[in-house]
Amino acid sequence: MKTIHIDSPLVDVEWLRKHLGAENLIVLDATLPKAVAGASVEEMPAVNIPGARFFDIKNVFSDKSATYPNTWPGQDAFIEAARDLGINKNSTIVVYDDHGIYSSARAWWMFKAMGHHNIAVLNGGLIAWKKAGFTLGEKRSRQVSQGDFSGIFNPDFFKNHQDVLGHLTDKEELVLDARAENRFLGLVEEPREGLRSGHIPGSVNLPYTDLLIDGKMIDLQNLKKIFSSKIPKNRKLVFSCGSGITACVLALGAELSGYQNLSVYDGSWTEYGNSVGVPISNPAGTIWGKG
Repeated sequence: MKTIHIDSPLVDVEWLRKHLGAENLIVLDATLPKAVAGASVEEMPAVNIPGARFFDIKNVFSDKSATYPNTWPGQDAFIEAARDLGINKNSTIVVYDDHGIYSSARAWWMFKAMGHHNIAVLNGGLIAWKKAGFTLGEKRSRQVSQGDFSGIFNPDFFKNHQDVLGHLTDKEELVLDARAENRFLGLVEEPREGLRSGHIPGSVNLPYTDLLIDGKMIDLQNLKKIFSSKIPKNRKLVFSCGSGITACVLALGAELSGYQNLSVYDGSWTEYGNSVGVPISNPAGTIWGKG
C-alpha cells in the first residue's frame, strides 16, 4: 500500500482500519492508568490494535529525574526513544489509549512539540475499535527496526512554573484547568497525597470530560460552543490539569476548534499545588502556598 499523510488531529476507527496496511503508518498505544481510577497497568486490557507499539509515557517518554510525573523528557531523549520505536521522519502516526481519549492526547502533543505534525489521535481509542468489532491483537513487546526520527523541540508548546506565575496578573494568557470541578474549587482532596486543593488564581475550569461522550470527542459545533463560552477574545491559552495529561485533551479540542497559540503547563497542578509562596484560590479565598 502507498504511503499516507494525515491532515486532521483526529481520525476515526474506520479510517484507521482502512489504512492499517500503509507503508509509513505506525500505530502507538499510549495507555496510561488514570490517576483517579485506582487502576494499575496489570488491570488494563491485554489486547490492542494489531501491530500497535507501546508509547510508554510514564517510564520512557518523561523525565525520570524530575520531581513531578509525566514531564517533558527533553529533545534528545525523545528522539532516541522515538527511534527505538521504529518511528521515522516520514511516519504517519495514529495514537490511541484504552480509555477513549485520555493519555493519547499527551503523546500527540509531544510529537507536535517536536515539529512532527503528521500525527492524529484515534477518536474513541480502543473502546471504539472494540465496539466496531474490529480485529484485536495481543498487547506485547515488539521487535522493530531502528527509526530515523528527528525534530527540534519548540519550547512554546510547554509552559513551566515561572511562565505561569509571570502571567497571573495580565490579560495576555488564560489558564484552562482540565480537572473536575470539585477539584478545581478545592472542595475535595487531591488524589496525590499532600497536594494542596484549589486552583491557579484567574484560571477557568473546563473539565476534559465535558469534551467527550463515551470516550469520543463531541461534535465540532458543540466543541466550539464550549470553548467560546469560556474564552475571552485574543487570549493565548495555557492548559493545565493534575499532571500534564488531560491538559492535552483540552489542547486537542482547542486545535480542532481553530484556536492557535496553545501551550500546556507541563507540571500542572502537581507542581503548582506543591509550590511554596504562590497564590492558590480555594474555599478559603486566595491564600499563599506555604511549605
